[in-house]
Amino acid sequence: MKNQTSQRAFSQRQLRVGELVKQNLGELFIRNEAKIPSINSKLITVTEVRMTPDLKTARVYVIPLGGVDMKETVRALTEYSHLVRRALSKRLDIKFLPKLTFVEDNSFEYAEKIEKIIRKIKINDTEKKRYN
Repeated sequence: MKNQTSQRAFSQRQLRVGELVKQNLGELFIRNEAKIPSINSKLITVTEVRMTPDLKTARVYVIPLGGVDMKETVRALTEYSHLVRRALSKRLDIKFLPKLTFVEDNSFEYAEKIEKIIRKIKINDTEKKRYN
């Protein structure tokens, strides 16, 4: 009997190709090989790439340095994704070059929010101990 969870695990192949795309996109942005006119790609970090099961679409999670102008960066990357894809095609030798979908990576903000909550709880606990 199969485990009926709403979220499927990624296959080894999806993870491997995703990591390959992530590394090459990172190098591509550092070297400014995509020549995106409106942004400085050297300041973009690719945090994760998730591949679809057929490996034809990649969801690329990006964050600009310092997290500033995130929406503008994602908009520009989406608008000029054809340039990024062309530069990526020169680096990768795979059967199908995935269609790239750029997404804001909010995981750092989420982690920071959780850390603040934990710190607040610790402070409250120490104050309770002090008064008891």
